[in-house]
This record gives sequence, structure tokens and C-alpha cells, in this order.
Amino acid sequence: MKKFLIWLLAFIITVFAAYYQRKTGPTYPKRVTITLNGINKEIKLVRSIGHDERSEVKLGIADTSIKATLFYKRFKTDDEYSQVPFVYREYPVNSFVMNRIFKMTEEKGLFADIPQQPEAGKLQYYIDITDNAGTRSVLKEQPVVVRYKGAVPSAILLPHILIMFIAMLFSTAAGLAAAFRLPVYKKYGIWTLILLTAGGMILGPVVQKYAFGALWTGIPFGWDLTDNKTLIAFVFWIMAVVINIKKDKPLATLLAAFILLLVYSIPHSLLGSELDYSSNQVIQGTIIFFIQIQKIHKLSAALK
Repeated sequence: MKKFLIWLLAFIITVFAAYYQRKTGPTYPKRVTITLNGINKEIKLVRSIGHDERSEVKLGIADTSIKATLFYKRFKTDDEYSQVPFVYREYPVNSFVMNRIFKMTEEKGLFADIPQQPEAGKLQYYIDITDNAGTRSVLKEQPVVVRYKGAVPSAILLPHILIMFIAMLFSTAAGLAAAFRLPVYKKYGIWTLILLTAGGMILGPVVQKYAFGALWTGIPFGWDLTDNKTLIAFVFWIMAVVINIKKDKPLATLLAAFILLLVYSIPHSLLGSELDYSSNQVIQGTIIFFIQIQKIHKLSAALK
């Protein structure tokens, strides 16, 4: 019975962690509620575009009386905003799952084309919308940022996501078993390390290579937060498994499980790869943060 409760709790925690990461990640669609002709509507604005996808921003609005204009420019540049109108379009949906299960055969709404950027390149944008109440800007003060990435084959991406989810599930189960001092925590720990190796340390870099042109941008080659947080969790799980080979050290397993849970609480792709348009080089992770801090210090010094 204890094992059943452990797996049930582990599943709940894992699903919650995955949901939290999806809701807070900087590359998942930004949800915004707007009022159109007196009716509140939630729209999802794109924040990640692959080179195998249409380079456009979609408004899920089928009302053709609504007029909208997109204003965009390259991220962190002194470019002037360019503008492009939203146009009503309909696209066929060629997906067995979407067609048969969700009964969705077409995608329609207002679409605005934006120029495709190199891998890790970013655009920032906001929208002007006109309805019966007049014209107003949406997110002009806090523009949406969309990052471009190379096309990642589904045969690579889907196993990566699935294995990382299962690794988190086994990690949480191992941590809970260790907390209750159930001997099975050792076996769960070994499976966690195997899955983390496959999903995070093998498939993860392959996904990174397809998306941004580099297998590994974490320590010692860079400071990409996604790579480094995976590396930290991987090291803790190696130590937990090795320590428990000859001795019973459930605390080590509990710590490793906590670290992985902490890693999952960090939004995916936060401080990820970013193209510096001034140098035309891709900068990774916390280097971006430190560069911005330096710019702030220089600006403060100039104003004194």
C-alpha cells in the first residue's frame, strides 16, 4: 500500500511540476485577456518559432470586423518598430489526433507575418487592436519576445520530453521512498540516473544542437541555465547512487530528488541561448544576465 501511495503522490507532484514549468516558461505562449466589442477573450501570443514553422503571430479571432496591426523589431536593438497588418486566414490541420479526437480540421483567425530570424534570434512585438470602442495597444509597455530555433525532429524531441518526465517521476518516487526508508528507493534511484542520463545528458544536447547549433552550452563551455541545471541534478544523482551502493544513505537520495524537483521549478529555457545582433554571436545563459548588469552599471555611471 505504501508503494501505491508513493507512486500516486510522485505522479501528482510530477504533473504539477510539469504544469508549473509550462505555465512559467518564457517560450510558451503568453496568455492575455482583452475586451473586444464588449466581450472578454483570451488570446495566446507566440513566444517561440521553429524554422520549420510559419513565421507569424496569430490572434485566435474569427471576427473579421476586428482590425489589428503588429509592431515588431529585433530584440535589444535600437531598431525602429516595423508594422504589418493582421490578415484573416484559414489553414487546414493535417493531424490524425487533431482531426479525429479533437474534431479540429482547420485553423483560422487573424495572422501577421514577421521576418524569420537566425537560430536564437529574437523579435519583440506588441499589437494595436481596433473594435467598436476604438483603437488601443496591447502590451506596448511590455512587448512579447519571440525566440527562433532550428527545427527539432519529433523523433528526437518527443522521446526527450517523455524520458525527462519519467525521470522526474522516478526521482520523486525515490525521494519519497527514501523519506519512508523503504529499501526500494535504491532501485528507483538507479532508474532515475539511467533516465536522466538518456533524456537529459544524451537527448538534451541533441535537441540543443538542432535548435541552436551547439551540443552543450553549459559548464565548462558556457553558462546556459538549462544545460547547467540538468548537469547539477545529474551530478547529485550520480553521488546518491554511488553512495548507496555499499551503504544505506537515504538522505543522499532524498537530497538528489529535492535538487531535481528544484531544477524542474526553474522555468524551461530561462536565460537560454540568445543572438547578440551587435556581434552576431549567440550568447548563453547567465552571461546575458551579467552583460545586462554591466550595461546598467555603465548607464548609472554615465548619469552621475
